[in-house]
Amino acid sequence: MDKFSQVGNQEVAAVEELYQDYINDPESVEESWRHFFKGYELARTNYKSSKFQGSQHIDKEFAILNLIHGYRQRGHLFTKTNPVRARREYFPTLAIENFGLEESDLEKEFQAGNNIGIGPAKLKDIIAHLEATYCNSIGVEYVFMRHPEVVSWLQKKMEASKNSQEFTPEMKKHIFYHLKLAVGFESYIHKKFVGQKRFSLEGAESLIPALDAVIEQGAELGIREFVIGMAHRGRLNILANIMNKPYEYIFKEFYGTEYEEDISLGDVKYHLGFENEVTSDYGKKVKLSLMPNPSHLEAVAPLVQGLTRSRIDSLYDGDVDSVAPIVIHGDAAIAAQGVVYEVVQMANLKGYKTGGTIHLVINNQVGFTTNYLDARSSTYCTDIAKVTRSPVFHVNGDDVESLIYTIKLAMEFRQEFNSDVFIDILCYRKYGHNEGDEPRFTQPLLYQAISSHKNPRDIYAEQLVQQGIYSSKEVKSEIKAFDDLMNSKYKDSEEIEKLRIKQFLVDEYEPFEKITEANFCQVVKTGVDKEKLVELAEKINSIPKGRKFFSKINRILSDRRQMILDDRIDWGMAELLAYGTLVSEGHPVRISGQDSERGTFAHRHAVFVYEDGDGKYFPLKHVAKDQAPFHIYNSLLSEYGVMGFEYGYAMAQPDALTVWEAQFGDFHNVAQVIVDQYITSAIEKWGLHNNLVLYLPHGYEGQGPEHSSGRIERFLAQAANNNMQVVVPTNPANMFHLIRRHLTWNIRVPLIVFTPKSLLRHPMVNSTMEELSNGHFQEIIDDKLVSAGEVKQLVFTSGRLYYDLIKKRVDMGNSTTAIVRLEQIFPLPVNQIDDMLAKYNKAERIIWAQDEPANMGAWPFLSRKLSHIPFEVVARSESASPAGGLMKQHTLRLNKLLTKIFSEEELAKA
Repeated sequence: MDKFSQVGNQEVAAVEELYQDYINDPESVEESWRHFFKGYELARTNYKSSKFQGSQHIDKEFAILNLIHGYRQRGHLFTKTNPVRARREYFPTLAIENFGLEESDLEKEFQAGNNIGIGPAKLKDIIAHLEATYCNSIGVEYVFMRHPEVVSWLQKKMEASKNSQEFTPEMKKHIFYHLKLAVGFESYIHKKFVGQKRFSLEGAESLIPALDAVIEQGAELGIREFVIGMAHRGRLNILANIMNKPYEYIFKEFYGTEYEEDISLGDVKYHLGFENEVTSDYGKKVKLSLMPNPSHLEAVAPLVQGLTRSRIDSLYDGDVDSVAPIVIHGDAAIAAQGVVYEVVQMANLKGYKTGGTIHLVINNQVGFTTNYLDARSSTYCTDIAKVTRSPVFHVNGDDVESLIYTIKLAMEFRQEFNSDVFIDILCYRKYGHNEGDEPRFTQPLLYQAISSHKNPRDIYAEQLVQQGIYSSKEVKSEIKAFDDLMNSKYKDSEEIEKLRIKQFLVDEYEPFEKITEANFCQVVKTGVDKEKLVELAEKINSIPKGRKFFSKINRILSDRRQMILDDRIDWGMAELLAYGTLVSEGHPVRISGQDSERGTFAHRHAVFVYEDGDGKYFPLKHVAKDQAPFHIYNSLLSEYGVMGFEYGYAMAQPDALTVWEAQFGDFHNVAQVIVDQYITSAIEKWGLHNNLVLYLPHGYEGQGPEHSSGRIERFLAQAANNNMQVVVPTNPANMFHLIRRHLTWNIRVPLIVFTPKSLLRHPMVNSTMEELSNGHFQEIIDDKLVSAGEVKQLVFTSGRLYYDLIKKRVDMGNSTTAIVRLEQIFPLPVNQIDDMLAKYNKAERIIWAQDEPANMGAWPFLSRKLSHIPFEVVARSESASPAGGLMKQHTLRLNKLLTKIFSEEELAKA
């Protein structure tokens, strides 16, 4: 307002500058307009009363500024971006009459042309420039962004170039080359493997030259590595023509019958990953990693972010400009899948940011059979981008030059501002959801248009012929040469005996052994010298002098120091000591979860916040001079996205400890896709190794059906072929050794730990320094309080129920019952179980006791695996819900279990 009140006799250009200040107001465009129009009235009055004449012309200048803003703000609604549909109509339009302008103004010159970089210009030329910039093959949404410098940067880039770029004949031939590969590959497969599923890219083949442009431009801007995630549509084409996977390998996957021995089951060809190093046109080496992905759309997106961040942290010293993620979406998936929102929300968070993701949308305007109008409520499938105020470009997939121009601008934007950018490629799907599907059942009009629509290669070829860059004969020759190459590669595929799935991240996992049953039987010494532990404890229990912390922190530290003196290590202290030993030995540690810094149950306190709230102190970052990094983050309130992120992070750093911690164990079911599709099955499907650790708080303590069970049975139902570890540790020392074993032995496999809740502070749950400094992880813990020769009943159990059983035994004065803890349920230590049976061979009653209902917990698994043992199961009755809702109900059921084991009648029978 004040600026406008001082306008006086200034020229129109000055008013334009003030207008731009308000348009770019970082807080709100709407607020900007209110300021502008108030200021406009003052400016208009001042102009009329000044020596500057032509107030009507000034009114027109302001009307044109309004028109310019209209194009910037709403031009994307009036583009020519859809290759096979007419656009929906939006009102009001950008007709000049809607801005107070008339046809007679078209030939008049206006200073407002300065605002778009073309200088004083006739209105018709201003409109032509705006149409070329905002309403041709590219539409852009960006004025909602809050930072003026970002908006200004984009404006200048776009308006200075009229959304076009001078492509030399050589560049045009390069584009055609990639279209030739893309279209020719799909066409050949369609003819050679009639009716077979491949989820073709046909209709969106311009994605291939677009991805090539991402890599080329990225390499020139300093990117050394791209991590790519996508679903199945177009994957074969990208594997062949971007990742350079040999064509003959892909062809063999259409008719092969057997895998090499290192993969037991494998997966369909359009789910497989690949990695390769390619060389750009200018000689730059770029590593490409296309991650394996299941049919669960968008499931790979968080993994891409995690692997990228892991690379940034471990290989590039935090430099986000050296590696970039690319996520390729479908239009229906990006609009509807909740994990997309979770991943987008990670973009600027300290623990998860990767410096900006290139989001490419294959917008074929239909989801399976669902029309786009039924697939979302938002105007665009990409409206999720507005969550992080990221720019969105909508591009006609038939206009490959406009797409490549946009790609280059997007890469430059990403490197300049380290922000996400979305490119919505409007195209179509030539066939149905797959090649055996009939799309006309649900989309007759759309597929009538598609049936007669030329592919992007042929459209571009016609342009190049018209421009004299190619002759029609040369185009046909290029296409035939590629078809001949395909025939040759097919013949090569016939010489391949067995299919081979190339292992992902070969170099990273080369030092480690193949996972076998024998690996799990190895006893790995994980003890740490007592003096070293005491030294680490002192550093963990120290805070900087001269800074104020919340008063209760001093009490926590005092209690911990006393623990060391009393030689009674609780769960939290043992856990922290395990991390301290690992980082001091050179193993990075990363933990994330919704309350991981403090711990859901306030047992960990790995972070202390300064009293003034200005920063945090992490003791585990200061335990050794040349230690490895320690990071712990309170995550966003997400399970699916964050678990996927941590899985991707762990994948790239097999020599690090990466932990995802559930707030409560049952929360992992919100991330069940990651568990099912990656953690439990990725080894058999893709040969994909990973050592992610899940902490799932578990225990029946009267807290109701939610948060009692971490669903042990679900993991055990999928446990096979040494694909993971399922562990329920019951004392601090065993947890300490378990954490250390995970990185000490020479295999890498996911670890599922059902961690305690009440046991974190249970008076019986303590360990000594001696137990930490000697020994190893115990898969089974024997009962040292009974004499084997006197034992009449042998009880196997796991988890917190052990402590209830011990208390009941003491209360009963019973000395004839042995209670053995099964700490590792998978891989099941059968030999050790048999040893226990042999030791207690006089036991007449053998019991499996568990807190969980009989149809849950470990029993369904154990009953299959240990059928040779005459177990009597003592558990809660089978039920659909994990636990009751009342504490009294819980107590009664617990007492019923204990009574069944220790009743005089049952003991007499034994």
